[in-house]
Amino acid sequence: MASSLPVIDEDGEVSDLSRVDFGTFRPAREVLPPELYAGLASLKNRGGRPKSAAPKIQTAIRFDPDVLARLKATGKGWQTRVNDTMREWLEAHSA
Repeated sequence: MASSLPVIDEDGEVSDLSRVDFGTFRPAREVLPPELYAGLASLKNRGGRPKSAAPKIQTAIRFDPDVLARLKATGKGWQTRVNDTMREWLEAHSA
């Protein structure tokens, strides 16, 4: 049984949908032109940002509270700056 209220009001606004409304929905493949549905169906979910060639590894490190506070106070990107600083230190101190 369909909802007694129209889904779109006279101003073109979509009203709240009821469980009955959801029960009347049809799959996209039934209502879209075949070429449009085929184009949409062929799109893959890329899942966010591209994969890195050298992905970072999550780890846990313990800092003294005052050190961590000062690092975070440097603003957004503080973890990247710590990583870069550690890389520089390792290069300078490698045997």
